[in-house]
Amino acid sequence: MNEHITPWLKLRARWMLQIRRSCERERIAEQQMAVRRTMSWMAVAALAVLLPAVTQAAPGYQSNSLWGGTPEWGGGRQTIPFSTKYKPGEIIVSFGDRRLYFIEAPGKAISYPIAVPREQSRWEGVTNVSMKKENPSWTPTPEMLRENPKLPPWVPGGHPMNPLGVRALYLGSSLYRIHGTDAPWTIGQAVSRGCIRMYNEDVIHLYNRVPVGTKVTVTWDRFTTTAQADPTERRTARADRATR
Repeated sequence: MNEHITPWLKLRARWMLQIRRSCERERIAEQQMAVRRTMSWMAVAALAVLLPAVTQAAPGYQSNSLWGGTPEWGGGRQTIPFSTKYKPGEIIVSFGDRRLYFIEAPGKAISYPIAVPREQSRWEGVTNVSMKKENPSWTPTPEMLRENPKLPPWVPGGHPMNPLGVRALYLGSSLYRIHGTDAPWTIGQAVSRGCIRMYNEDVIHLYNRVPVGTKVTVTWDRFTTTAQADPTERRTARADRATR
């Protein structure tokens, strides 16, 4: 009897040892992944803190020359002449121009640089602002998590790495929003999954002018405008950045 039991016990012991080693390897791998993830988050958070200090110290610094919003796409925030077919208070988002236009008065608009959707995320239509939020929290969609499983499941409002930035205007019943960003270098580029990104200082500027119910036209059409930067707005924008 013992002759039959002993080999079985030895086999069982080997199995248990292999299981323990496998569990230990998985535990170590999970710890290493957690450490790498934490270090990545800390590095980005540190960058978010350090970059404003560096750029504010640079003589003649302007965010639109460092991070998107380049002259190719109309430069920074401007007041421009615009088509009189649109009524004051309306928003026109031109993915073709990579600009958002807020109609301030008949024939006059405030033009903001934006980041637009990737080719596979293109859309257009007429909607309205259904909700507004200050310091919104962010939850990735299932599609985003499939594309990037390393995304956090939730980011609280006000966090320096919140992709929605400091303000959000929700569009109709869709998942699309006009919002700020934690990645200002993407402004002027085609990078989003359908939302319209703005500089945080620009989305605050727009947010205070837009009530719930505002009509929003989203199009790929381009608009011919003669852009004239408002010197007062430019000085105000510089002062705003200098105090941040």
